[in-house]
Order: sequence, then structure tokens, then C-alpha cells
Amino acid sequence: MSDFSDNLSIACSYHRSISDVCRRIGINRQQFNKYLSGQTFPSRHNMRRIADFFGVTESEMLLDEARFARLIGLRRAPAGPARLEAPMRHVERLLAVSHPVDRYAGWYFRYFFSFGNVGYVIRSLLRVVVEDGRGHFKNVEVLHDPVSGRWTRTNKYEGVLFQLADRLQAFEYETTAMNSVTQMTLYPDYRKRIDYLVGIQTGGPTRRGRKPGASRVALEYLGPDIDIRRGLRQTGLYRPDDPDLRADIVAAITNRIAPGDWVLDIEEP
Repeated sequence: MSDFSDNLSIACSYHRSISDVCRRIGINRQQFNKYLSGQTFPSRHNMRRIADFFGVTESEMLLDEARFARLIGLRRAPAGPARLEAPMRHVERLLAVSHPVDRYAGWYFRYFFSFGNVGYVIRSLLRVVVEDGRGHFKNVEVLHDPVSGRWTRTNKYEGVLFQLADRLQAFEYETTAMNSVTQMTLYPDYRKRIDYLVGIQTGGPTRRGRKPGASRVALEYLGPDIDIRRGLRQTGLYRPDDPDLRADIVAAITNRIAPGDWVLDIEEP
């Protein structure tokens, strides 16, 4: 083993478990095991995250084993940005047991019936990126008045995407005013090529005042790379019978509660 792998093992011994260290740093356990065994050496980015977590410098992680053991004995408490407050530890626990979402990386159109513009469908542009095994996304809505065609506003959102059990979970917040949060639950797609994902979203758009709402939602997969400007030009408010919209997607996002049902739900496609 190298000095680094020996020192990494010593540093981990001051914590509850290797799994706990991996969860708190945010590095995949399988990859971390390769560091511990000396099979591979961390990238510069991961090396910085590891050193910050254990409260040492990157160069100190490469000291000889005896010197490092004395040093880490004086710095047992994790320090730096990797330390998490109690609420964030709960999120980390969920992410630690989630399934990979690598296959969902790419660009999507997102569709749902507008909460503030009754009878209109919003089509926005969303991108999912996976880094270090974690999924996150950005979503942009460029809205125009459906009558005059004039630009009214642009909404930007960022969030996380992960899979628990057999459902995709997404949480996002509006990044400009930071006054709204949306949660999506989607069916995964196990086919060779993703077409579109469907599910339900909940939130409280500020244009509705204090009233929260729920609606069906669909993400139409566009591919790993697209013409972004062209994609943004296609976002906005649409009538549900607009020929630019796929009829099957409009049907999938139409909100209905059938007679005898008491909740809004959506069948798996």
C-alpha cells in the first residue's frame, strides 16, 4: 500500500465506518475502496474533498505513515465544507442508498399544465447532469403571453435527481427569488432508449398566492447534446391542441380524477 492509502485507512479509523465516511464526503464506496487498497489514486478534485473532510492538507495526506498518524491524532474532528449540519445528514442518508441515475443524463422538454395560466401547457428546457455519482439538473422556463406573444418572464430552477426503490425523485428550487420549491416523483424507464418520463409534481407557484398545487408532469428526452438556443425558442405556453405538442404527452399530463377515486395519480406508461 502507498503512504496515501495507509494514511486514508488511519483517518477513517476515527470514524464510525467506511460507509459513513463515503456518505459524508459524497464519494462512491466502490471507488473509495480502490483508494484504500492502493489500486487507484484520487483525482485532484476528490483528493481535495478527502483532505478537507479529515481536516488536513493534500500534502499532509502524503506524509509517511508515522508522521500522519501523529498529525491526525491531533485533528480527529472532521473540518471544512464537508461537515454537514443535522438536516443535511438526512438528505445524505437518502442519497447514500439511492440507485445510479447515469442513464438519465441529457436534455429534456418538461411539460405540465400551468398553475397560473389556466388551460395552458408549459414546456420548459431541462438538463440532467451526473457528477461523482450524483444527479442534479437545471430547468429554464421562457414564458410569453399566449395572446400577444410578448415575453413575460424567465424562470430558472436547479435541483437534485435520485432514484429510491422504483421511483425517480427530484427536488428543485427557483434560483432567482428563491421563494418556491417543487418536488417530482417519476416512473423510471428501463427501455434501451428513453422516450419520455411521466409522474406527478407538487409545489406552490407564487402567482397562485399561498395556494399549493399538484399536477401530472412529463419529461420528453431530447438527447445528450442539443442546439440549446433552438430548444429555448421552443419553450413557453401552449394550448393543449397545439400541433407542436405530442398528443400522447398532452394526454399523459392531463389532470383527471376518475369517478370513485379520491386522489390524483398517474398510471405507469
